[in-house]
Amino acid sequence: MANATLTLGGVIGLGLAIPIVGSLIPNVASGKGSWEPLDDADWKALQSATDKPVQIHFVLKYKDAYLPEESAPEYVWGVKVDPDKFKQSRPDLFGPNVQAHIPYPAVNMNFVLFSPMCPHLGCRFNYNADSGKFMCPCHGSQFTNDGEHIAGPAARGLDPLPLREQNGAAEVTWIRYAPTTPDRIVISYTS
Repeated sequence: MANATLTLGGVIGLGLAIPIVGSLIPNVASGKGSWEPLDDADWKALQSATDKPVQIHFVLKYKDAYLPEESAPEYVWGVKVDPDKFKQSRPDLFGPNVQAHIPYPAVNMNFVLFSPMCPHLGCRFNYNADSGKFMCPCHGSQFTNDGEHIAGPAARGLDPLPLREQNGAAEVTWIRYAPTTPDRIVISYTS
């Protein structure tokens, strides 16, 4: 009876382990994710903005290993930028060595979209209009409107996300980067 219980427990454990381990393996093989349309009203607010970041919402659709496709509300921070000034303030996003870590333009259509995840430990940061900075409530990292790291324990500036215009709609690809490292290492593209 004990051997039968151990054998049955082993079979059940193996049956559970395969999908669990499969869901932990990052989906970076394709090198790209799916494109999700941004909320039209938020996108129009960003287009009319001058120097203040705008929170832009969208619905993120994702499929994880063996689970069915799911949808979740998500957001990014959009900033209207002067591309030349942005390149000067964020040299970490431009140059020949950067293409290995950011295989897409950081600025598109004179806008940059930032992931809402702090590059320190992945907490969600907010924009503080009074101070004119992005601020992480978890450990105190602070960033300029251009996403440049200016205070706190974060090892790099804010992470840009790919932006494109497709059939009159703005779209974003959701990317998760490894926290706590100065390099941008892709953990997963949502697809």
